[in-house]
Amino acid sequence: MHHLPRRAALAAAFILPSVTLRAQTARPVRFIVPFPPGGTADLLARLVAREMEARLGAPVVVENRAGAGGVVGSDSVAKSAPDGTTILLSNIASQGIAPAILPTMPYDVMRDFTHIGLLAAVPSAIAVSATGPWQSLPALIAAAREKPGTIRFGSNGNGTSSHAKLEILKRLAGVDITHVPYRGAAPAATDVIAGTIDGLIAAIPDVGRNERLRLLAMTTEQRLARWPDVPSVAELGLAPLVAANWFGISGPAGIPGPVADRLNAALVESLATPALTERLGELGAAPNRLDRAAFTALVATDMARWAQIVREAGIKAD
Repeated sequence: MHHLPRRAALAAAFILPSVTLRAQTARPVRFIVPFPPGGTADLLARLVAREMEARLGAPVVVENRAGAGGVVGSDSVAKSAPDGTTILLSNIASQGIAPAILPTMPYDVMRDFTHIGLLAAVPSAIAVSATGPWQSLPALIAAAREKPGTIRFGSNGNGTSSHAKLEILKRLAGVDITHVPYRGAAPAATDVIAGTIDGLIAAIPDVGRNERLRLLAMTTEQRLARWPDVPSVAELGLAPLVAANWFGISGPAGIPGPVADRLNAALVESLATPALTERLGELGAAPNRLDRAAFTALVATDMARWAQIVREAGIKAD
């Protein structure tokens, strides 16, 4: 067998990462969105994919793979080759809340993924039909108390943030609202408008600009400048509902450090572009520049927080 001299072997060790990077940039990157087209996750992925393409020197192809509140698409990425050519739009639902709610999970959020960077964190709104009977959240809560179980709220699916927030709202207000899980926020919002269900809790980009929906409250501490007439849950006495929906980029465990760092750099540079900064601002998201370690810590902290919330609220998968 032919052996490289020690000096050559050391040189090769430093060359290999750059070879890996060039190979990675020469091949298309599959960007798996674990929710249907049309929702916040899909919108954010497509916005950032265009900017990342230019920085990676390769096509970034968004693929929707919905199911089980984001778990199906996430699991497909966890089981992909760790070469940087398959990435996931990780999110509060499938990487933060589902592990606390669902009785079985096909992956371990911290062990089976390389967490690359934060894309955006956006608040949610409690929304009903603009032609419906409720002008305020207290009015809706009063109606729910008067006729338990008759008001029906949709969610993005079992184990998602919208499901968890609905259960927290029910517990805080002491009401019985029927949960109707969907495969994403877009079909749930469509059914609210059609009158099939009465309302939903969803990320601002899913509901904030739809004139056929009436926003009753934001899951924030204070009112948002873009929606000054909509009260915050904190001012309505529902502070435990304050929460942001975070969306990031993760890949399978084992992606080489230089490749993951390159993906993080492409993401951070993309988020700093004026066009994307402005667009994210319109969606209620502040720009960020989290490195891989900071984003990984955010995921771990949020998992622990939601595990406690779910345990205390007694939230179960339907």
